[in-house]
Amino acid sequence: MTTPTLSAAARLVLDFVTSGEALSDRADLARFLREHRLATEGAIPITLSDLDEALTLRAAMRAVLIRGEGNTGDNPDVMARGQRVLDGLRVTVRLLPDADTASPLAPAVVDEVRRGLARIAGAWAALVATGELRDLRV
Repeated sequence: MTTPTLSAAARLVLDFVTSGEALSDRADLARFLREHRLATEGAIPITLSDLDEALTLRAAMRAVLIRGEGNTGDNPDVMARGQRVLDGLRVTVRLLPDADTASPLAPAVVDEVRRGLARIAGAWAALVATGELRDLRV
């Protein structure tokens, strides 16, 4: 039996959701964004609010993935807060997406951190649209 190959979108989302203690402060968030090519090299001004949004989004995505595994311990408050973060991330659709991007959705925001989170949101949207989300496991 072969293991299915994960898409770029799935790899990005899983890396984000399973980042755990590796994503616990602003420096960790900057490192994650750079390592996943979601932000440019150099200094990234990250506020505590940015970090809170990232952690909130991660917790909500994790809750959805765990719920998909048959767990019933999801928290509606966590998911509602995560949805508010997603609602605040503006994205646009690319007519011709790059072959190496995780999603045809692209950030429509100027702020570097929010642009990185919008790319993660775009990857999540791609997983939902293709149905690949159903097969992801944390």
